[in-house]
Amino acid sequence: MNQESIISKTITFVKETLKDAEGGHDWFHIERVYKNALLISKTEKVDAFVVVLGALLHDIADSKFHDGDETVGPKVASDFLLEQNVDNSTIKHVVNIIENISFKGGNEEQNFTSPELNVVQDADRLDAIGAIGIARCFNYGGFKNRALYNPEIKPDLNMSKEAYKKSTAPTINHFYEKLLLLKDRMNTKTGKLIAGERHEFMLQFLNQFDKEWAGVL
Repeated sequence: MNQESIISKTITFVKETLKDAEGGHDWFHIERVYKNALLISKTEKVDAFVVVLGALLHDIADSKFHDGDETVGPKVASDFLLEQNVDNSTIKHVVNIIENISFKGGNEEQNFTSPELNVVQDADRLDAIGAIGIARCFNYGGFKNRALYNPEIKPDLNMSKEAYKKSTAPTINHFYEKLLLLKDRMNTKTGKLIAGERHEFMLQFLNQFDKEWAGVL
């Protein structure tokens, strides 16, 4: 099994599959998560091949764009890796990463854990916060035609998984319902360090947003 060849083919496959994807979940999102994962892996004991494949394939068919069906992504990834003659244990590990990487809202618990999942999950969460996280948040809100903000609709921190998936709340609410929670859910030392800086940037943004909304100095 030529790992470099498989990684190259995976990159080509992901680029082609996501060429028309929403801007916050396109190839460039995957590329940033891939780079984040490589950075975090430098200080973690992991199977680098599993980390790379997990990062590249983690959003190959995000359930948000498939009527909430969480089985599509794992199947697309599994079928592709089988075609590349990747060994079954690696495929199973990558599928487990895809199935357990996402923040699902409420008190939902993931059913699988591994050092490789920890790295890819942190890499993905880093792309959801900070300057890029803010940009992605509003891009998706626009894609779903959501209001920027409505003071009468308060953030709901106790949503079930299903309620979280179906939420149509204003975009600003998403910061309180997810993005500001991610700093304390990072798994790795490097992930936590980077998340701290990006978290502070989001707080500064929200403070400025509130002042401008209220029309105060």
